[in-house]
Amino acid sequence: MTNTDTTSTPITQRVIAVLWPSFLTAGVATILFFTAFDPQIILAVSGYSEISRLGGYTIGFFLFWMLTSSSCALTCYFQRPCLDPSAVASPRE
Repeated sequence: MTNTDTTSTPITQRVIAVLWPSFLTAGVATILFFTAFDPQIILAVSGYSEISRLGGYTIGFFLFWMLTSSSCALTCYFQRPCLDPSAVASPRE
């Protein structure tokens, strides 16, 4: 019998369950995105020409990581069960 109660899972394990897959996905997204686009051109167009190419890769990676971690966190949040239907009173009563 498995227990799906979120209080039985340590908070560290829940945080790592969000950050680790989002880290891997951000790495792949960074590789694919910067294969097609040069970060120096993107930064020059946006007005940040003093940032190096490596800085552009770093900023891009962290933006992708933030995007994918928020997506993973929302998925974990919305998979939690709602109120127990038996605990909610029927509107006919």
